[in-house]
Amino acid sequence: MRRTAARKKEYPLSMRLPESDIAIIDRAASLRGRSRTDFMRDAAVRAAEDVLMETLPIRMSRAGFKAFMKALSEPAAPVPELVELFERAAPWETGGSKPGN
Repeated sequence: MRRTAARKKEYPLSMRLPESDIAIIDRAASLRGRSRTDFMRDAAVRAAEDVLMETLPIRMSRAGFKAFMKALSEPAAPVPELVELFERAAPWETGGSKPGN
């Protein structure tokens, strides 16, 4: 009996884009060290996943929902790193580095 390797089906996708869009895509793909096809596929799949995640309902048990609501209703605890960050002066307020220097 001859075994055949399982093949992944791939489907072609064709798009018409203006030259300016292709230039942006190619530049970004190059910066990531990816081909245009790989870059476009990853970007399209990521965008599709984002849309699906926005529309999927979140399901949890009654006990889980009760714990979730309790956590939301409690006062927020300060995060030391964020407190320090917000107390620090911004570079433009302290005469920090300027573009070109």
